[in-house]
Amino acid sequence: MSDYEATSAQAADARIDEPIATAPTSPAPAGAHRAPDRHGLLEVDDVTLRFGGVVALDRVSFNLHEGEIRGLIGPNGAGKTTCFNAMTGVYAPTSGQIRFRGMPLTGRKKYQITRLGIARTFQNIRLFPEMTALENTMVGTDARHKTSVVSALLRLPRHWHEERAGKEKAMDLLRFVGIERRAGEVARNLSYGEQRRLEIARALATEPILLCLDEPAAGFNPAEKESLLKLIREIRETGVTILLIEHDMRLVMGVTERIVVLEFGKKIAEGTPAEVRDDPKVVAAYLGVPTDAA
Repeated sequence: MSDYEATSAQAADARIDEPIATAPTSPAPAGAHRAPDRHGLLEVDDVTLRFGGVVALDRVSFNLHEGEIRGLIGPNGAGKTTCFNAMTGVYAPTSGQIRFRGMPLTGRKKYQITRLGIARTFQNIRLFPEMTALENTMVGTDARHKTSVVSALLRLPRHWHEERAGKEKAMDLLRFVGIERRAGEVARNLSYGEQRRLEIARALATEPILLCLDEPAAGFNPAEKESLLKLIREIRETGVTILLIEHDMRLVMGVTERIVVLEFGKKIAEGTPAEVRDDPKVVAAYLGVPTDAA
């Protein structure tokens, strides 16, 4: 059994039978959209997360609406990735609530949250290094497959159909992110920028409604950042909402419509890029000086 088949069987074993939210197929036609959400696609409501005596998130609240590209920024250690982890089931909030399309996320397993329509990339790239780019992306398509472990092991017709459809979709996504020519290369042989794009392709393969990108431009040169900015806009055009953690302020200001700013686990500002850029509390947080001095 290949690495991909073994991973597929493990993914199938973890599937659940509960109804799931319908997510767009990516890449979708440009301009794809849904009816406006009444209460917000994602609601982070007064969330606190403690690790012993350390308060990683301190009563953080914000809403994210469908179709947005929202930035989540702050100095190192501000709690940005911790917020992603709380949203995606890595950590359970100590108090407060996170809701996705009105459904509480607390208590759900990571794969259940993925099936609801939330996908993410990671600050440190997490690929299967010995699997090809195509196989890595196909792992993402397994999130929507209905084949059982028995069907996968016995190679029944339904499994063949889903595997073939997953392969076609994975190739479409590699083409969408611009690395289709590397489909047959093992992940460890890809360049750093290609690995970043592969991780985005794998996340899109789960058919997310909300895509959370954790520092996708880290280590990129200016040309690669410009290309990434274009890709992020193209992803949004397919109907996917984006929450972006990024340290490159030029990229954040150039692609987001609204920004949430964290410092030491607390939300200190929220607004348009222009409002956030001129906020004295944000200037102070990044320069490390008192607000009145900023």
